Amino acid sequence: MKKVYIYSGFERFWHWMQAALIIFLAFTGFEVHGFYTFFGFDYAVKSHILASYLFIILIIFAIFWHFATGEWRQYLPTITNLNKQIQFYIIGIFKNAPHPTRKTQLSKLNPLQRLVYFGLKVIVIPLMVVTGVFYMFYRFPQGEISKTVDLGGLSNVAIIHTFGAFLLVAFLVAHLYLITTGSTVSSNLNAMITGSEELEDDSDVPQITNEIPQTDKNI
Repeated sequence: MKKVYIYSGFERFWHWMQAALIIFLAFTGFEVHGFYTFFGFDYAVKSHILASYLFIILIIFAIFWHFATGEWRQYLPTITNLNKQIQFYIIGIFKNAPHPTRKTQLSKLNPLQRLVYFGLKVIVIPLMVVTGVFYMFYRFPQGEISKTVDLGGLSNVAIIHTFGAFLLVAFLVAHLYLITTGSTVSSNLNAMITGSEELEDDSDVPQITNEIPQTDKNI
């Protein structure tokens, strides 16, 4: 094993800020919907709106960083070893089976993670942002948005937004479990804190990975 610096400073900042904002948005959002009372309706609404603006700003910076560094290629879906990865999480992980894919600096995500994260970044999170913006500015200031885009009323927008929130919560729960499935229970968590992770030092042995050819990141 060798320690490899695999997560950059911005990548870790973006990860933790995104996690904090999603948790806070979910907590305040469900209160706005009347699931419970904690902050109070007015404060929950104001806090939810403020956090949503911060989330959008973070997304803009993250998009720029991903394309500037070429890291967007990490999320390109692949079917290579996908079945093996699914079988590993369903059965193999409980039998202490070896991991079917090898993490490297050029391939940080296994095929199942690629598929899930791609769906989050291309479908779920954009859906949350768009519906959230329509929800905030519905019939404001002169009904411009509601007249231009027929979404069938505010209730439908809220339903779609809430459905996306449940998907994010489900992902968060699964994510919290899966971070414990590294070489040790805390190895994945420590890697996202320090940026470094213990990886197999088998550079002399040909291995099948999910790596996708990348261009020079300095370009």
